[in-house]
Amino acid sequence: MARWPRIAGLRVVMAWPEDSHFTPAPPPRGRSRARLAGVTGVSLIVGGIGAIAVALLAQQHAPAPAESAAGTTGAGGAKGPVLHKSAPVSVTIPAIGVRSKLLRLGLNPDGTLQVPSLTSSAGQAAWYRGSATPGQAGTSVIEGHVDSYQGPAVFYRLGALRPGNTVEVTLADGITAVFRVTGVREYAKDEFPAKTIFGPADYAALRLITCGGGFDSATGHYLGSVVVFAALSTARPPAA
Repeated sequence: MARWPRIAGLRVVMAWPEDSHFTPAPPPRGRSRARLAGVTGVSLIVGGIGAIAVALLAQQHAPAPAESAAGTTGAGGAKGPVLHKSAPVSVTIPAIGVRSKLLRLGLNPDGTLQVPSLTSSAGQAAWYRGSATPGQAGTSVIEGHVDSYQGPAVFYRLGALRPGNTVEVTLADGITAVFRVTGVREYAKDEFPAKTIFGPADYAALRLITCGGGFDSATGHYLGSVVVFAALSTARPPAA
């Protein structure tokens, strides 16, 4: 079956065999994560919605993942801890200087993934609330733009991360989930491995997604996506 949803006018191609039985792991409660299958492959265009005029004029280029950073898309070893469900409120990535409150976004009426506003929220990342909360067993998804009308955005340097770097997500209950990066990869849009990125996991998995690759000035869109794979390694209790 093939589907061609659009976000901000950009067509995203998704396809897998008719006999595929890809079903994301159910969320701890309700049906929210079941909807994840409807947005597989969508986040690959985050940040690539034609809002790069300043970056183009200045010939700025976001860092691309090094081949040596490809690592693994899994847990990278023994499964780590898991946490109770608690919505995320902020994300910090020390290695690339990211510190952002997290928006909570869902789906558009047409079933496509919502993305942060380029005019008001390019500096903020967003958690897809149809995915697991960070630290739960399952796949949690955080997205962010790579650039905006004004220049670099929140995930501009995402491709510079390396395995072993940490991603810290503070939750509503005060706990900070600390994830270890296991791999950083760039995918062409027509080769985006949706099931690998959005599929169910039996450990606390985190995916960070933004745009990457070359930029097509004719269409105003990026040609690829940068995806960071991470696994929960530890957690810090609420500050006293």
